[in-house]
Amino acid sequence: MATFLDFEKPIEELYHQIEEAKALNEKSPVDISDAVKVLEKKIVDARKQIYANLTPWQRVQVSRHPDRPYSLAYINYITEGTFQELHGDRNVRDDKAIVGGFGKVDGQTVMFIGHQKGINLKMRQYRNFGMANPEGYRKALRLMKLAEKFNKPIVTLIDTPGAYPGLEAEERGQGEAIARNIYEMMKLRVPVICIILGEGASGGALGIGVGDRVLMLENTWYSVISPESCSSILFRSWEKKEIAATALKLTPTDMMKNKLIDGIIKEPLGGAHNDPEAAHQAVKDELIHQLGQLKKLKPDQLVSQRIAKFCAMGVFNDPEAKPVKSASASKQKPAAKKVSSAKAKPAAKAATSKSTAKAKPAAKKAKKK
Repeated sequence: MATFLDFEKPIEELYHQIEEAKALNEKSPVDISDAVKVLEKKIVDARKQIYANLTPWQRVQVSRHPDRPYSLAYINYITEGTFQELHGDRNVRDDKAIVGGFGKVDGQTVMFIGHQKGINLKMRQYRNFGMANPEGYRKALRLMKLAEKFNKPIVTLIDTPGAYPGLEAEERGQGEAIARNIYEMMKLRVPVICIILGEGASGGALGIGVGDRVLMLENTWYSVISPESCSSILFRSWEKKEIAATALKLTPTDMMKNKLIDGIIKEPLGGAHNDPEAAHQAVKDELIHQLGQLKKLKPDQLVSQRIAKFCAMGVFNDPEAKPVKSASASKQKPAAKKVSSAKAKPAAKAATSKSTAKAKPAAKKAKKK
């Protein structure tokens, strides 16, 4: 049975009407196919109207839809069954929240790395709800280095509510693992493409989110904090999460305006969960296009352009702005005037001549004695 979000009530009512009509059709010989077609058209029209005017918070809800496809679904579709998963960070254990391995895309071998949430309660617990531990990020880095060694492009698929915030994760170096990944990904000498499939929360997303191309699906979000957490900090309540979502500028459109991502991948009408195969194909087409573009660049160009892109983020230049002197600078005493070398030389000569004049009589007295 389809799952509907709170703002999809008109669509849900139409679905119920279709189900009731089909149930009546089984008991009655009357043909109601025309009536069903009319209702289906109304559903399409309702979807168009609703999804054309989604608020930032509603996009967050769509990104968390339980039927939304996750990383492994995309990987298996894109690689057409050639995906070979690799496990372990070679230090502690294998983190199931992050999956990775080689697969073929349009005849080319690619390293895939992504968050995996799980499709039911047991799988979500097994995958830790897509929240990676330090071992997951170290596994991801190991696989990236492996891809670099064999000169294979890297594709990361991001969908996480954040890195796991548990005490044990912090003890094993959660912050260091994410920071190390960011540092190392900047220097990878192979093409790196990052695609946000659902949630892109905080350092958990950024730990595998540094690339030559950063793309977002249409109904996703990318932010330093979730709207609920932001609301709880600022307003001491989760009730104002809608206001927080708008203020955070976390939608793909906002990210494009701020030049933080490189493109938006269109989703099928009603979101990726409404037509997973169409969503898979859209991601595959964009991935093949971007790989073709990045293959033309040399390794040194990839690294320099990647570093320049991320260093330019957050920089703002206003041509009309004038420099303002700080209060501390204005209170400082004026610096002592420097004596020019031309004036200093005669003074130095005078001092030396006086000292030699005084020294001569003293030397004569010493000889007489």
